[in-house]
Amino acid sequence: MKTPFDPRHRKRQKIIEELFSLQFHKQKVSQDTADILAKKNLIDKQIQKVAFEFPIEKINRIDLAILRLAVYELLVEKKQPQKVIIDEAIELAKEYGGETSPAFINGALGSIIKV
Repeated sequence: MKTPFDPRHRKRQKIIEELFSLQFHKQKVSQDTADILAKKNLIDKQIQKVAFEFPIEKINRIDLAILRLAVYELLVEKKQPQKVIIDEAIELAKEYGGETSPAFINGALGSIIKV
């Protein structure tokens, strides 16, 4: 488990918080978040393929923010091993999401890397 002082974890927390709050109101965002938003259509199509029983607008908003970051890291950025990205997303889901969030995130991301 990452410590709250791990700079990579803190960076991901900030991105998740920005992605989440953007669903409610416009605001200035970091370059990392802007990069994710630039690929939002591609990312959301990938999420929809693996979570087809849930339309994007029905997915818990914090889970959606976590998925968008993780899918971006897995399919676009590709700077970390897939296992590291998925583990980090699960940790963020435990930290921010609901009771079922970690399992949902794990299942969705596991399906994405199999595609």
